[in-house]
Amino acid sequence: MRANQSGLAQSSKKRHGDINGLDQTLSLYILALVLIYTVVTVLTYTKISSSDAAGAMAAESSSSSGTTVQAVDQQSQQKMLLDPITTLQHTFPIHGTDMEEIPHPGLSIATEKSNIPKDLPRTMMVPKFFDDSHGHAYGGSIRNYLNNGEQLMNPEQAAKIGSIDANGRETIFCSVASYRDPECNPTVEDLYARAKYPERIRVAILDQRIDGDNHCRIPAQPCDTHPDQAFCKYRHLIDVYEMDARLAVGPVFARHLGHRHYRGEFFAMQLDSHVRFIQGWDVDIVDQWKSAKNEMAVLTTYLSDITDSIDQITHTSKHPARPIMCQSDYEGQGAYKHLRHGQQPEGTPGIRGQPTLHPFWAAGFSFARGHFVIQVPYDQYQPMVFQGEEISIGLRAFTYGYDFYAPERGVCFHMYAINDNKEKRKSVPLFWENGKTYAGVGMRAMKRLNNIIGMAKDKDEDWQHEDIEKYGLGKVRDPAKFFSTFGIHTESQTVEAHLCRFVGKPMMEVFLPALRTNRMGIDYDKIDYVFVDPEKKDKIKQ
Repeated sequence: MRANQSGLAQSSKKRHGDINGLDQTLSLYILALVLIYTVVTVLTYTKISSSDAAGAMAAESSSSSGTTVQAVDQQSQQKMLLDPITTLQHTFPIHGTDMEEIPHPGLSIATEKSNIPKDLPRTMMVPKFFDDSHGHAYGGSIRNYLNNGEQLMNPEQAAKIGSIDANGRETIFCSVASYRDPECNPTVEDLYARAKYPERIRVAILDQRIDGDNHCRIPAQPCDTHPDQAFCKYRHLIDVYEMDARLAVGPVFARHLGHRHYRGEFFAMQLDSHVRFIQGWDVDIVDQWKSAKNEMAVLTTYLSDITDSIDQITHTSKHPARPIMCQSDYEGQGAYKHLRHGQQPEGTPGIRGQPTLHPFWAAGFSFARGHFVIQVPYDQYQPMVFQGEEISIGLRAFTYGYDFYAPERGVCFHMYAINDNKEKRKSVPLFWENGKTYAGVGMRAMKRLNNIIGMAKDKDEDWQHEDIEKYGLGKVRDPAKFFSTFGIHTESQTVEAHLCRFVGKPMMEVFLPALRTNRMGIDYDKIDYVFVDPEKKDKIKQ
């Protein structure tokens, strides 16, 4: 900024030299224009940079840690100063330092107030959404700039979302929600250690813990003796939100807080806190996303188990198979009845060179463009929800125009409570230990969830209606199209069985021809397919 001001000052002096032969009135007029230009330029830049001071400081520290700062010519600098969106897209990292106070979503609706510890705060200070902290760069609201789900955004709008790092590479935001998990720190360490370009990755950690638990943010060894640890070398790229575990109300709210930390990165990824990565995972997953040739692609699946999946010397994958999301059914009773994705089939991809379309979204691994987080943020008002999280995000994303794919290759693997990790993972506490404090909360939240996505059997209006526009369905696609296409009957709360027989090559043959030529997603208006259980068809034929 100082360099720009210096250049403007020199330009001003040159203009004074050029107008010596003009009369005093004209001289003052030209000088006034120069001053106005300078003020407007500086104010435009300041409006963006004032809320990003922490990010700018972190960017400066990255240059001292070995990151090469990309030279930008004077013409590009001037364009950035005059265009706040371009400025944002060339600013990385930006941190979630703009805070606001919100009511705790569980304490306000818990039915047994006497069970709530008196020292628990009823409100929380949390980062603002990117839309609220930086919406001014997009004319007031980023969601409105992207059509707010009223209609599909166009390629030009989509291109305005996403930053690049100092080396010109697309940035990656990664959200990691952890509940009293000792594997959180090793997960983040491995994420950076195995990335080819770690300096383009920003991680937001939601560390829900109590006194005596490990801190995710504290490295295993002192930084002065082991400076290459992620929490030492890349601490300027890591945001940690520590939270009293007694305030934890499940993954939906934890990941909601994660989405609040997003700050305009090109890609957005979501992970569990007990994951390990293959070497060069960041390049691999970006290449896989690009191979879909679909701006609205979301690579998502249940991760394979880590046991014997990664070579301990080369850190390459030894696991050629990957799960595909095609198995789902109703479970629960009454208002709590919901669609749950169960155990998913796993096998070697039958389609090579691109990811495979499938109908459902998975919370344990999701990789998409950054606008996914802006348009489909986790709901603030769904405390104590576990099952139901995935159909909620998945259906909302479908109505905004997003398409789900199984990656062709796994780039990371999950530490399940099975095999060698069974005893270790079984000992990790779960948020359900807070169930007494939040009595009655889960049922009320499920009513909201099912009503928002149109899957409530009884149309009871006694549920929370806050912020429905932000956390509701889009209008790009009708949810009824999703239900009919994939054999889901909301009235009877049943599904057509054996959907997995269709998902894979048959689904790709039907759906890929409907991919828009501008790569803005599958056009479901061109799809008239309705899945029916093939065994039911066979019985009818007999």
